[in-house]
Amino acid sequence: MEYLDEFLLIVIAHFFAVASPGPDFAVVLKQSVQQGRRNALWTSAGVGAAILLHVAYCVLGVALILTQSPNLFMALKYLAGAYLAYLGVQALRAAKPPTSIKDNNEGNIEGNIENDIKNKTVQEEPVWLAFRRGFLTNALNPKATLFFMSLFTLVISPTTPTSVQVGYGVYMALATWAWFSMLSIMLSRNSVRGFFQRRGYWFDRGIGVILIALAVRVVI
Repeated sequence: MEYLDEFLLIVIAHFFAVASPGPDFAVVLKQSVQQGRRNALWTSAGVGAAILLHVAYCVLGVALILTQSPNLFMALKYLAGAYLAYLGVQALRAAKPPTSIKDNNEGNIEGNIENDIKNKTVQEEPVWLAFRRGFLTNALNPKATLFFMSLFTLVISPTTPTSVQVGYGVYMALATWAWFSMLSIMLSRNSVRGFFQRRGYWFDRGIGVILIALAVRVVI
């Protein structure tokens, strides 16, 4: 119970950080709609695993090096911006899907959604690629780096044992994975996927614009 107050502060700060829309949310939304639940869950696992990377360099003191090396931190920002811009350009270049035959009978709406999903032009990607996409999106996000640097310097006391700090990190990784897994399950429902896939051409471009805007925001 000695570190309960500190842990509760971490829980609150982490909740607001993970719940705020950003690159992680944009990527999980894209994967949920285009690739489906299984793929999106692996992307969410990648995002959660990246939290452990942030925790590791903070616990090991690498974060201190980043704070004292503006050039290194700027390089991280440009690398993150380039990766998000790459994902955005990929989305903008997505081919326009063929027009599916729509049945006006309300009773066949669910069947039409299934056909739209099966006839999608986006090729299903391997789960390791989905995991890597989620991992890199979070790991290269300089705003996540700033959040964890602030957390481990301002909220977590220097006297807190390393084992306890690692425990905090494991909690945040699991909580992040659970949050985005929940979003993946909700966003990959047939009704949601069907809605976006019927507008897939514009959905791809909307996500592309958002990712490029996030890339600019990260760099600036």
